[in-house]
Amino acid sequence: MKRRTLLATALLSSVAAPGIAGTARAADPGPSVTQTGNTTLDAQAIFFVSYDGLVNNNSFQKNGLLTYKGYQYAVWYTADRNAVVGRRVLGSGTWSTVKVGHTLRYNDSHNVISMGVSKVDGRLHLNMDSHSDGFTYVKSVAGLMDNPAGLSWTTSRFGAPQSTLDGLALTSQFTYPQFISTPDGKLQLSYRVAVSGNGRNGLAEYDGTSWTNLGEWTSSTGTYTSEHGSSTVRNMYLHGIDYDRNGRLHSFFTWREQNGAVMCNGGGITNHDTGYVYSDDRGRTWRNNAGTVVGTTGGSDKVAVTDGGLVIDAINPDHSLMNQESQFTDSAGRPHAIISYVPGRFGQCTTNYVADRTANGRAFHVRKTATGTWRKTEIPVALNSSQRTKLVLDKYDNAYAILPFGRIVAASAASGHTDWTTLFDGSGLNAFGEVVVDETRIAQDGVLSVLYQVKSSGTTPSALHVVDFKLPA
Repeated sequence: MKRRTLLATALLSSVAAPGIAGTARAADPGPSVTQTGNTTLDAQAIFFVSYDGLVNNNSFQKNGLLTYKGYQYAVWYTADRNAVVGRRVLGSGTWSTVKVGHTLRYNDSHNVISMGVSKVDGRLHLNMDSHSDGFTYVKSVAGLMDNPAGLSWTTSRFGAPQSTLDGLALTSQFTYPQFISTPDGKLQLSYRVAVSGNGRNGLAEYDGTSWTNLGEWTSSTGTYTSEHGSSTVRNMYLHGIDYDRNGRLHSFFTWREQNGAVMCNGGGITNHDTGYVYSDDRGRTWRNNAGTVVGTTGGSDKVAVTDGGLVIDAINPDHSLMNQESQFTDSAGRPHAIISYVPGRFGQCTTNYVADRTANGRAFHVRKTATGTWRKTEIPVALNSSQRTKLVLDKYDNAYAILPFGRIVAASAASGHTDWTTLFDGSGLNAFGEVVVDETRIAQDGVLSVLYQVKSSGTTPSALHVVDFKLPA
């Protein structure tokens, strides 16, 4: 079906009724955070502001921080532009660091480092330094992640930097690497082909022996029309791409149009609508919320703006909707997301993306309920920033939003995620803005790790930290 609609069964309400979470029991604890430590990764990490963000702290990294088999890993660029990987035993205050043979090419905050683990052979993979051009890829020796205590942490454990995936060239215009470990131990790499406003999402897969390009799965063509004008070219920005415990692959997204004619004012941004798709066959085919196949990876029919049943929260391009925010799945495999924009009560036309979001931007929690409907709740805390928020859920499905500057607000599953309150105000961090969270650690030891960089000015290096918070046991 080739038409754009808002799902009749997925209308969102501004306030959700208590009890929709469905899994919370009266005895389950509500959300809480207890700071247990703050370690320094680098006292003098590279610092420059580009696209309003930092290259070491762009929240769309997947993963800038991860945990595997009792060790935690972090990636960043040093003041002299070297790409490094650090690791520590969980709970330790000491990080060991190795250089991987690459230096950052440009002062562009898009050129992040992302990590992934191929469980099938115990390798650590890095993809880095790309914004609509080539990338650099490095992988470790086999077994490094499976035997961290027995294998020394040295540069010799990593192969030489490559401009391909072991000989597989994906595209000359590559951006936004995101590694995903599959339920069967393989590793996938999500990426964008081409450029902002005219790009497609692709997927590659590593099976322990070689990489295969599965192909593109989104379309950049089709006509989108707002009350102001039309656009025929765009790209889909992912809020994330994650497997749940049952093996379903989830992705929330926004569209960005190439033609600014769709906006009320040229100072805004052409992002519009929150959409959702999922895959039950490891990303080979994609379905809308109703279960209808709307795209095939590598095939002729790709997920397009004209497909029906994609939009779960309709919003036009006049509210400075953020792209690439955050998502997470709960214990029942239901998808949750954070989106943010300037609500209509502050006006129906943003004229300065950064200024308007900083003055009036708000984050919203969007999630699928046990009955299959969608609910949206505004988080009643001003963003005071143009930047992104991260989302995680604890073992009891309480939700935590990590706002810019490292502030933590949370809502209980028992309330239907409506009782949002501030648990940590960021005091003492002096964090720049966006943060990176360890999405993998929470399930392993119930700790929320947040990577942040201290505010600086110009290109003066500043400290890079990881702060840990114990969640309800």
